[in-house]
Amino acid sequence: MSQNKRMAILVGGGPAPGINSVIGAATIRGVLSGADIIGIRDGFKWLMRGNIDNVTPLTIDRISRIHFRGGSYIGIARDNPTKEKKNLENTITSLLRLNVDKLITIGGDDTAYSAYRLQQVGENRISVAHVPKTIDNDLDLPHGSCTFGFQTARHIGVDILKNIMVDAKTTTRWYFVITMGRKAGHLALGIGKAAGATLTLIPEEFKEKKIPMKKIVDILVGSIIKRISYGRPDGVAIVAEGLVERLDEKDLNQIVNVERDEHDNIRIAEINFGEILKYKVQERLQEFGVKMTIVAKNIGYELRCADPIPFDMEYCRDLGFMAAKFLFDGGSGALISFQDGRFVPMYFKDILDPKTKRMKVRMVDPSSESYYVANRYMIRLRKDDFDDPHELAKYAATANLPLEKFREQFYYLVADVAENGQNTDGFVVQEAQSDHENLRLAKEKVEK
Repeated sequence: MSQNKRMAILVGGGPAPGINSVIGAATIRGVLSGADIIGIRDGFKWLMRGNIDNVTPLTIDRISRIHFRGGSYIGIARDNPTKEKKNLENTITSLLRLNVDKLITIGGDDTAYSAYRLQQVGENRISVAHVPKTIDNDLDLPHGSCTFGFQTARHIGVDILKNIMVDAKTTTRWYFVITMGRKAGHLALGIGKAAGATLTLIPEEFKEKKIPMKKIVDILVGSIIKRISYGRPDGVAIVAEGLVERLDEKDLNQIVNVERDEHDNIRIAEINFGEILKYKVQERLQEFGVKMTIVAKNIGYELRCADPIPFDMEYCRDLGFMAAKFLFDGGSGALISFQDGRFVPMYFKDILDPKTKRMKVRMVDPSSESYYVANRYMIRLRKDDFDDPHELAKYAATANLPLEKFREQFYYLVADVAENGQNTDGFVVQEAQSDHENLRLAKEKVEK
């Protein structure tokens, strides 16, 4: 094949359901254009070291059914070719030695930046298209478009959670479920909201730049006390791992062996945040004479290589097809996106933050109606609880405290509501009080 008719595909970062759907669709589109297609094994790992032996020929026969399966047909790695100039040059040289002039990268914001630098240094010798992948849903795609793999991860996460919720009720205990998601709370909230978890804690709900561990602990303790006062000593709290990065420095320093990956991201999944929270919450509950069995569980690795649900199969096949078509139509230097059902290339020069060299991180909007609905279904202390003497007396009795002492211990969690006249989720207190009044009337009807 001539040099301009060979395309390569590689995968960087962590796994996400749908990778094989992208690889399969891109391969088929490339072969039908008359090109040789190769898969670069293990991301940039070998190329950046000048090794061109770790490649897999991709043909229609080989990949025609891989879209049903999770994982990556050509492997994956986090190796970063942009940290050293020599590694970047090796990567370009390796691709040219393989007669590659078209490259599809599949990955998150770190891989997107690597793709951008390859295009720059390649000086038009290699055309590059990037397909955004992450179960975290934290890439700043427009119009609410999700990143591929998120919907499958949420689906599998809800399946796991519903069994945990039954176990919690059956055994009369609490579960603290720590979910992946890096800085953002999309996956935690998506799982917690869909499954109806007792409460979900995400970084975006906190106004403080640095969150005190005590505040996280007290929110959980307050939820447990409130739940017990309703006659339910069980519950499931979903906690987004991104809270770790927002911890106050003195609290973060207590967590030993904080490791970072090749892109300088904290390896949050390696920190046993759930066990730390469990210990501190139980310690706090003991102050009130409340004994509670708590189990900490991490979920994330179980989600990343799951077989994709039909949504991600279809979505990823669209992305793979259009990534290849974009390159064969002469395009380069763009992230592949679908907006309102239409393909839109998002060019690296427009979307990468010039300071961070990465795509902007998309966070959960705590002022949105979507978050408001999720928050209102959670069992947690609210401003209106402190305005209702009857409710407050129940919580205080559960905590073995005088009413004013209970207020003294926990009111700070909702103090900003009293100061600015709004709920922490951005909605007026009057609406929250109305919800509370409706709940009280409903209870009275049931009792009658």
